[in-house]
Amino acid sequence: MNSPPDRGALLVVGATSGAGKSTTVAALGRLLRRHGRNVAPFKAQNMSNHAAVTADGGEIGRAQATQAAACGIDFERRMNPILLKPTSNRQSHIVVMGDEVSITDAVGYGPTTNELKPIVLRELNQLRSDFGWVVAEGAGGAGEINLLDRDLVNLPLAAAAGLKTLLVVDIDVGGAYASAFGTIQLVPQHLRDTIGGVVFNRFRGDPSLLESGNVEFERRTGVPILGVLPALDHPPILGVEDSMDITVGPTPRDHSTADLPQSSKPVRVVAIRLPHLSNPSDLDPFTIEPDVTLRWAVRPDDLAGADVIVVPGSRATVADLDWMADTGIADRLRDYARHEAGVIIGVCGGYQILGRTIDDELESGRGRVEGLGLLDTHTVFAAPKVVRRSHGTTLYRSPNPATGATGVGSAVGVEVSGYQIRWGRPSGAATAWLDIDGEPEGAVSDHGSALVMGTSLHGIFDHDQFRSDLLTQVADRCDRSYRPSPVTLAEAMSAQHDRLADWLQEHSQVDRILALGAEAVTPGTGPGW
Repeated sequence: MNSPPDRGALLVVGATSGAGKSTTVAALGRLLRRHGRNVAPFKAQNMSNHAAVTADGGEIGRAQATQAAACGIDFERRMNPILLKPTSNRQSHIVVMGDEVSITDAVGYGPTTNELKPIVLRELNQLRSDFGWVVAEGAGGAGEINLLDRDLVNLPLAAAAGLKTLLVVDIDVGGAYASAFGTIQLVPQHLRDTIGGVVFNRFRGDPSLLESGNVEFERRTGVPILGVLPALDHPPILGVEDSMDITVGPTPRDHSTADLPQSSKPVRVVAIRLPHLSNPSDLDPFTIEPDVTLRWAVRPDDLAGADVIVVPGSRATVADLDWMADTGIADRLRDYARHEAGVIIGVCGGYQILGRTIDDELESGRGRVEGLGLLDTHTVFAAPKVVRRSHGTTLYRSPNPATGATGVGSAVGVEVSGYQIRWGRPSGAATAWLDIDGEPEGAVSDHGSALVMGTSLHGIFDHDQFRSDLLTQVADRCDRSYRPSPVTLAEAMSAQHDRLADWLQEHSQVDRILALGAEAVTPGTGPGW
């Protein structure tokens, strides 16, 4: 790879959702960073309940936060100016420049995009002025002609900003040539002209088998194939944007510790895949632990054998509480709390679900509903929304159920940090779990056999010492074997980004891809919308 151009901007779009745009953007960001370039990610519009909190208390998509880490910088609001947070198949909350502003349905959102387009272009141009490089990400499929008039994130943005695009195609699902060809041919000529190259992703096999097809594709379209990326054996921790991407069952270990031996009695963590799951990255740190297994559950039987059950965040807390009752998971959790020695942990919406009541006139409009009653808390939904990064320490030491001795594994005063995104305000806990931002936070109950704990803090398991202490405590309670990971989460994430950069460099024509970025016009001189 030659030294990259000093400045540039490139938009990575997909033939479909899930083609590998986020991964490609992270890989390009890390490549440019390794070569000394000042680079930032950008996604004009993201639809996801997986959010991150900026230093000044704004929300952006988690994928952009992870891409910023690949670029070696902190993330900020303008990297994802529009975030749509769906609460159903038809309705979403709209977050603009980090702040939630309204609720809309798919039909009503169309006219709104005309008001948002100037914001998107302004923030992209400003980001480009402040950074030498911007690697932007599209959304969904770039050839969705029914949405072109409202598309502010794919090819119309490239045309307005004066950028070239790289089209990523998932070859693993089949029909890759047709998918790429159809995307190029469906869009108007001025949008077609922005497509500078195609990359096939998730290929399994000998890439020489594609040579004749690549030649014919380029002859027919005039668009070069610039890479054939092999399927990654261990999918990266990039912060999935859709809970449908969460596979029920076991989760693979992260690449950084995948080859390390595992105990014959690892700590078994089971997370409930709620229909409106938010921020599943809360569970990612467990994948770097050699002596931990992680799996996702959607049925009561999926909870069998769990040492830790996590009820994660939710974008529709009352609806997900109903689902837990309908599936029988709610009754299974109550039974677990009464009879098993493990640990139940609720995070944000999951914490609210574990309490006695939820009073929600704001999100669901249902008023007061009964929770699972496993924590002595009552949650009221109220404005303004709490959105902030938070820091603190642990307050609670769990007793060993066998001896009654305190201080098993988890020590008081262990540092924790994370972020909060919530309307719900839990209160009433007799025993707090944490001291967060100078105030008691969370709740603990050990009235039954299980230890039940809850917190509003997302990202709490990211803290290596806290996670290790907690897992040691669980291992003592449940007669399991646990040794802390020799790799920190930060080291695992950095290694992941380096692995993605190596993957892209080895299997694509990186110099030609970056040359497309160098064709970008001077920020602010594009033709506009």
